[in-house]
Amino acid sequence: MKKVLLTILMFFSLISKVYSLDLNLTPKAKSAILVEASTGEIIYEKNKDERLAPASMTKIMSLILIMEEIEKGTLKLNEEIIVSENASSMGGSQIFLEKGEKMTVDDLLKAICVGSANDAVVALAERVSGREEAFVYQMNEKAKKMGLKNTNFKNSTGLDTANHYSSAYDMSKMAIELVKHKKILEYSGIYETYLRANTKNKFWLVNTNKLIKTYEGMDGLKTGYTTEAKYCLTATAKRNNMRLIAIVMGEENNDDRREEITSLLDYGFNTYDTSIYLDRNKKVGILENDKSNLGKVSVIPKEEVNILNKKSDNKRNIRYELNITNNKLPIKRGDVVGYIDIIENGKKLYKINVTVKEDLKKANIVELFLRNLKDIITGENIF
Repeated sequence: MKKVLLTILMFFSLISKVYSLDLNLTPKAKSAILVEASTGEIIYEKNKDERLAPASMTKIMSLILIMEEIEKGTLKLNEEIIVSENASSMGGSQIFLEKGEKMTVDDLLKAICVGSANDAVVALAERVSGREEAFVYQMNEKAKKMGLKNTNFKNSTGLDTANHYSSAYDMSKMAIELVKHKKILEYSGIYETYLRANTKNKFWLVNTNKLIKTYEGMDGLKTGYTTEAKYCLTATAKRNNMRLIAIVMGEENNDDRREEITSLLDYGFNTYDTSIYLDRNKKVGILENDKSNLGKVSVIPKEEVNILNKKSDNKRNIRYELNITNNKLPIKRGDVVGYIDIIENGKKLYKINVTVKEDLKKANIVELFLRNLKDIITGENIF
């Protein structure tokens, strides 16, 4: 009887979890998806793997590469970029950069995130990789590294061209990656600003995503429109420590795009919340190395691990498994030494990288002697 009851409960739990996938929240979009950013779990989907023109949502991948360069220190926000003839010749959305004009990386990022400027993104692409073609190669290599199976880029802007495509699911993966670079939200969350403010060429920027001003918690991410792609939007909003990412592709007009993104986000915030499963200092296991100065050290998640919960359901039955993939010395706190799989009912939901709580280095003879002496006296290693 107990087994029968458990089976019934699991059955209804499963129905509850996938029910949202049967809702028709985006009847007018060609494809759509709603995900929770910290876990990547899908709350809603429609044709999520269909290959479609992404328009200027392409710039999400461009911005990932640019932000990586900024965080590595190889690109500075106050650096002035000299605009090439190629960058100045871009069509579509632009800030009308002129050949030879100088503009800071900071202002170029505003132009991309707020005004979706094609000339600005090409100027930065050329600064990062020398030529836009080389930058696009990097975009595609990054897509492969991220496991994006329905994405191929032909330019850094999103202008319509043959064999340039992505999917709602792949775009959600890119958006999750981009929002990890928290600085980007300071740009994508701007509603309006000015470039060349103290010159005769003063240029007013107003965000192409008007929901930035009207939807509570929204601080990004990227609109898109071309003749082929129609109206697209990757939007992100955060409320009560939960960040959602909603994407629609192939909408016929801006009103439909805005309304269906709103429906997705409203559903997500009204129906789900997140809880902390493991914080960053939570010990999840031990890394051992007999040749190290400590012998063994605690392993902790590199980031907070959250669980997505449906508000109407009981909390989920989640566990984790630790996988150590690197114990080669030296190891500094922050270095990736493996990962934990987050598992529910035998299914791997996602994985989080792990690091060590303390630095490990190769032990000298004295350290090894003292540690072994301690082991003999206490019967256990120092920890």
